[in-house]
Amino acid sequence: MSPTTAASPPTAAPPRTAVIIPTLNEAESIDRVVAEIPRDLIHRIIVADGGSSDATAARAEAAGAEVIAAGRGYGRACLAGAQAAADAEFLVFMDGDGADDPKAIATLLAPLLAGERDFVIGSRLRGKAAAGSLGAHQRLAGLSLGLAMRLLYGVGYTDMCALRAIRRQQLLDLGLTEMSYGWNLEMQMRAARANLRILEVPVDNRPRLGGESKVAGSLGGSVRAGVRILRTFGRLMLTPGPRRASPPTWEPRS
Repeated sequence: MSPTTAASPPTAAPPRTAVIIPTLNEAESIDRVVAEIPRDLIHRIIVADGGSSDATAARAEAAGAEVIAAGRGYGRACLAGAQAAADAEFLVFMDGDGADDPKAIATLLAPLLAGERDFVIGSRLRGKAAAGSLGAHQRLAGLSLGLAMRLLYGVGYTDMCALRAIRRQQLLDLGLTEMSYGWNLEMQMRAARANLRILEVPVDNRPRLGGESKVAGSLGGSVRAGVRILRTFGRLMLTPGPRRASPPTWEPRS
């Protein structure tokens, strides 16, 4: 009679993770962006489209993404994507122009999956930015607002990079209300005020794969986005809230 073999314990399923990509007329790049996302880490790719007049939606679907109609506004698209990803535990946000390197997704998710951090954000200033991929005004804005947030909350960011990861429920609990280009800044400020465990990691940045930036592509776009970001900062700065005692850990670049 053969000896009884003990049954192996069941293997826990990995946490479900969704990538949210807000888009507006990114037909020249969106299919390549979707194709580069690591499917071994990501269960859903949700393209939250803000009313593109080109083939963005069709090319995203052909590449394997889900497309939802989100309405105009960068923040509105991000929130719509987060709400649509109801079965996901973690969310990764990135832009659809190809400037964000999908290979960095693994670096962003690792501290979350290990339970060591709640919010991980990429820093293009601390990574390698290809020539022409990051304007001087973007660098200055990231550093200036990062310094201001350090003074307010003790959290020293260096960038407002779109590439970031967070637990879905914690994001929704932040109660973000900025539906335009101030969304990223509001997330960073509210995450600091909520005392989330924050980590900033270096990420590489490359030139967009196609199309024209809605912000940096014109003087008018840059001015409108800048005004909206400053309004968001002023509104949140004047809202009473807790202060954080210590800055986040910065992960050195290997």
